[in-house]
Amino acid sequence: MTSGHQTLMWYLLFGTRGGPNRRRLLEALARSPANAHQLAARLGLDYRTVRHHLRLLERHGAVVRPVGEAYATPYELAPSTVTYLETLPVAAGGPPRAVAERSRPRPGVPRSVGGAP
Repeated sequence: MTSGHQTLMWYLLFGTRGGPNRRRLLEALARSPANAHQLAARLGLDYRTVRHHLRLLERHGAVVRPVGEAYATPYELAPSTVTYLETLPVAAGGPPRAVAERSRPRPGVPRSVGGAP
């Protein structure tokens, strides 16, 4: 991961007013992929707010929609985002618990090609 990517992620998650909501979205996506409507319901946020943050995160490569651009397709964390979240010091909130658990190798379960969990 380049220092430019680290700086961008820090700015998106800690350097702006929307950072707390974006961190909550990433924490929810670390648990399981979800679409904007599901995330809005889980987090108690307005759907338009969730869409705004997801568009921003997707534009900067923090989340992806592997299924495509169709309506209600689920988002998931980009591999680079998982890597970044694992590097956060505990003082900055550390990696979200779901990210830490997701990235921990499970006995007897091979990791997928490309290093994604």
